[in-house]
Amino acid sequence: MSERALPVGEAARQLGISLDTLRRWDRSGRIETMRDAANRRLVPESEIQRLRGLRSDGLSARNRFSGVVREVRVEGLLAQVEIDVAGPCRVTAVITRDAVESLGLEEGAPATAIVKATSVMVEG
Repeated sequence: MSERALPVGEAARQLGISLDTLRRWDRSGRIETMRDAANRRLVPESEIQRLRGLRSDGLSARNRFSGVVREVRVEGLLAQVEIDVAGPCRVTAVITRDAVESLGLEEGAPATAIVKATSVMVEG
């Protein structure tokens, strides 16, 4: 069974980039695409997942560490979130309880730690 692929417009939307950017990435080899029987460019879902950590979502932060939530401890208005990231390390962030709830963070959920200067933000 072949992998599901999305039309380039939908792939660009999910990645938060323009269609022109996606085409440039394809030409430069930054993203792998495929063609359908009508020679239309498609993007495999695995490529979208791989690149999700590269999109900026309007943030200037470039240091992102994707992983799995190990533990969420909520106390009052704050919550401490531990994320197991690739390699022998773990990132811990103190964020608001509202952020934990709105991001749907819970043990075992995928999350990305975004590091900018001395702050660590969490992306669900």
